[in-house]
Amino acid sequence: MHQNTITSHDQEKIIQEKIIIEKIKSLPVDRVSEIINFIDFISQKNQEHKLLQAAGKMSEDVFKKVWDNSEDSVYDRL
Repeated sequence: MHQNTITSHDQEKIIQEKIIIEKIKSLPVDRVSEIINFIDFISQKNQEHKLLQAAGKMSEDVFKKVWDNSEDSVYDRL
């Protein structure tokens, strides 16, 4: 049997969503547009951060081959 269980994290998220929605509903339309733009800005920054992390992770093996060699071992002691 599959049970639907709501974690405390899920409950907190639901509460936060309700609070945000209520606050947005109380704002004039032009302010809501600003919030939408701000959310888009944050989302874009988050995506950029994820891409940078992924690129860094992907390049680890390549750089390890370059940096992990006996000719450069003198630099390991710096």
